[in-house]
Amino acid sequence: MIFAAGIGSRLRPITDSIPKALVPVAGVPMLQRTLLRLQSFGFNDVIINIHHFGQQIIDFLRANDNFGMNICVSDERDELLDTGGGILKARQFLEGDSPFLVHNVDILSDIDLNQVYQEHVESGADGTLLVSDRNTTRKLLFDKDMRLHGWLNHNTGEVKPDGFDYDPVRYRELAFEGIHVISPTLFRYMGEGTEWQGKFSIIPFYLSVCQRLQLHGYELKDITWFDIGKPDTLRQANEYYQQIGR
Repeated sequence: MIFAAGIGSRLRPITDSIPKALVPVAGVPMLQRTLLRLQSFGFNDVIINIHHFGQQIIDFLRANDNFGMNICVSDERDELLDTGGGILKARQFLEGDSPFLVHNVDILSDIDLNQVYQEHVESGADGTLLVSDRNTTRKLLFDKDMRLHGWLNHNTGEVKPDGFDYDPVRYRELAFEGIHVISPTLFRYMGEGTEWQGKFSIIPFYLSVCQRLQLHGYELKDITWFDIGKPDTLRQANEYYQQIGR
C-alpha cells in the first residue's frame, strides 16, 4: 500500500494545484518513482489511497496503464483518514494470509525492500517498522532485541503508552522512517468494537498494542534516504537524482 492521500501542505505552493504524489523529483513524479521501485522488487499488487486532487492521480495511473501493475485505489476524497484509518479503509484489499508492505509516497531510498519483507516474514512479527538513528525530538523505544515498547517526546518529556516506565539504559531511541510491513493479525485490534476506527494515526495504534504483540524495528544503516515531503529535502533529492542520471 502506498500512502498518496496527503495534502502536502509543507510543499505549498507546488501542491496548491497538484497532489503531493505527483510532485516531480528530477522530472519524475514521486508516485512513479515509488511504484517502479516496488515493481523492481516484485511487488505488483498495489493499493494507493487518494484524497487531495485525487482525480489527478487516477488520471495519471490510467494514462500510464498502471505501469503494468495491478493497482487498486482506496478513495478517501470524502474524508482524509490519516495513516491508521487509511490502512483500515483498505482492509478489504489487504486482509488475507500474507503480510503487506506500507510505503509513504514521499520516501525515496535505495533500501532492499525484499530483504525487509523477508525478515518480517521469518521473524513472525505482527509488524516491522523501518527506523533510523536520526536527529528528531520524537523517538520510538526498542529493547535489545529491537522489539517496540514505547515512545518518547524529548521536548515535553511525554512517554507512551500510559504506564510505561522508560529506562534509557534498557531502550534504544530510534525514529520511524515511513515504511513498514504489517501482518493481517493487526486487523483484529482495529475497527468495529475498538477505539481504532475512522480517522487515526498508525503510530499511536502501534503503541497501544506493542505490549501484547510483536512489533519490531528494522534499523536502516548506510543507505540513501530522502523524506521529500519538505522543500529542502525535495531540493536535495532533485540534485541527487539529477547527478546520478535517473
